[in-house]
Order: sequence, then structure tokens, then C-alpha cells
Amino acid sequence: MNRENSGYTIIYAAVMVILVALGLAFTHQALSDRQTANVNIDKMQQILRSLNINASAAEAQQVYDELVQNAYLITPDGVKVEGSEGTTPNDPAFSIDPSDEAAAGLPVFEAIVEGSQKYIIPMQGTGLWGPIWGYLAVEADGSTIYGSEFGHQGETPGLGAEIVMLSFREQFIGKELIKEGHFRSVAVVKPGQATSDRDYVDGISGGTITSKGVDAMLLNSVGQYSKFLLNLNAAQ
Repeated sequence: MNRENSGYTIIYAAVMVILVALGLAFTHQALSDRQTANVNIDKMQQILRSLNINASAAEAQQVYDELVQNAYLITPDGVKVEGSEGTTPNDPAFSIDPSDEAAAGLPVFEAIVEGSQKYIIPMQGTGLWGPIWGYLAVEADGSTIYGSEFGHQGETPGLGAEIVMLSFREQFIGKELIKEGHFRSVAVVKPGQATSDRDYVDGISGGTITSKGVDAMLLNSVGQYSKFLLNLNAAQ
């Protein structure tokens, strides 16, 4: 075939495109299981950090399996969804997307830490530049925060991105979500300010919009679990 011919160029380009596409498709398929496993391990690490436990990727699965005793979905009324129990990545509570409004229920994880029951609730919100998320671990009374974990997609380094830092997260320990029989959440306020009707923590200096995003996430996302938490609180 005449390599100077335009037809040769077109055929050559088409063949190369097909070969590259096949190569990419094969690579994606070959790495798919590993990518999924890495995503699952990262989620386990986040849940464990909400329990104030830092586990490496190598040990996360084992520690998660030891501590997380149960997981399930609940309705907005705080009632467990029948048939939704299970702690593995294939079970509903772990695999469901909490931001999906059409989801079959709200995920709850139960863990035993040093002989004490904890309930872990996933959170979804919006920061300055994109999504923020996290997990809140609550004591058996449904009100006292045991620990927290936050993540973000693209908040500003040194400012809003500081929500992932331990110094920010530790402020939530011991704060109460329920006051006088009502769900109040925990406020995130400007440093030096305060609130009279609910517990509060200091926001990130220079990260006002991200701090407001965390405040809204706690109020709205955790607020979806208010009846579940109030039921726990009333049972104490």
C-alpha cells in the first residue's frame, strides 16, 4: 500500500485508535476489582477515624470487621428497613450512596468500642468549591458525639481544607446533638462567637463558607436521623 496515500493515513489512524481503545478498556477491566477494593478500604478507614481510630490500609479491613458489629438502613421515621442488615461492602448500608434521594433508606453502622455501643452516621454537604462529607459517631444515648471524620473534594488548602485536621475534628467530642428532648445539631461558628441554643465548635479561620457548609451538613444531613437519635435518647 502506498504510504503517501491519504487512505493509508486514515486506515492507520483508525487502527491505532481501535488498538488504544482496546488497551484502555482491558486495563480498566483488569484494574476494576482493585480500584473497587481500594475505595472500600478508604471508606472503612473513614468510618474508623470517626471512632478515633487510625488504621492503615493494610489493617483497615480487619479492624473494621472487629468493631463494626452491624449495619442497616432506616426510614426517616427511624425504623429499621427489614432485610437491610449486613456489614460487608456488598450490603445496603455500606454500598448505598447517602446523597441519593431515591435510596431505599438511611445507612447506620453500629460499632462496639471498648465495650461501649456507638452509632456511625454518614454525612453529605457542600463546601466552597464542591462536595464535603463525613461520618459522625454517636454514643448509645443518641446525643453525645464520640468522634467525627470529614472529607472534601477541593476546598482551599490551608483554609477550608482544614476540616480534615484532627484539631478541628476533636472539638466535636462530647458535644450534644439533643437538647431538652429536641434535635439541635452542633453549630460551627466563627472563632470567638457562641450560640445559646445548641452546642458549638469554632469554624476554620479564613474558611467561612466551608465552615458554614459543615454547619449545614450537620443540621440537615444528620437531621435526617433526628427521629432515630431521639428514639435512642428516649430509651436511656
